[in-house]
Amino acid sequence: MENQASSKSIILNNGLYYGIVTILASLVIYALGMHLEPTGGYINFAVIAIALIAFPIMGMSTFKKNNGGFMTWGQGVKIGVGIVIIGSLIGVLYQHIFTGFIEPEFYAQVEEMTRKGLFDAGMTEEQINAQIEMQSKFQGTIIGDAIGLLFMAFVGFVVSAIVAAVKKHTEEETY
Repeated sequence: MENQASSKSIILNNGLYYGIVTILASLVIYALGMHLEPTGGYINFAVIAIALIAFPIMGMSTFKKNNGGFMTWGQGVKIGVGIVIIGSLIGVLYQHIFTGFIEPEFYAQVEEMTRKGLFDAGMTEEQINAQIEMQSKFQGTIIGDAIGLLFMAFVGFVVSAIVAAVKKHTEEETY
């Protein structure tokens, strides 16, 4: 495999597309006024889940095609996790732009809805305040972003490991 294909451009392109798809989904949900409704959250979750699976598959398929039909498990995992991390970084940057410029009152609106939901669930004022305080420690902070990126990297690893195990094809297997 001396003439091995480069995975860098595949990771960057598919990661960019992954990030753009998630941003477009969020913008559509916001434009429809569903950004604070559970249905909007479910739609956003579904788009992210589909993109989380589809873009690593597309990236691995492109790499394998460019590499003469060969791809090791490690190469596949690297491509998949790279795509998910790039796309997630773009999503985090967009979230900061959204909450800083597009909808600066977003976290206050989420807090209000959370308070109402917890009160309706029968929680006391102290429990609600503790929950809101914990929630605010992670919303829009570097710690929250880091935890979110680590989680997405882990999920990306799991998805990529499964897909790469199915799609791998090495020269050793050919002979």
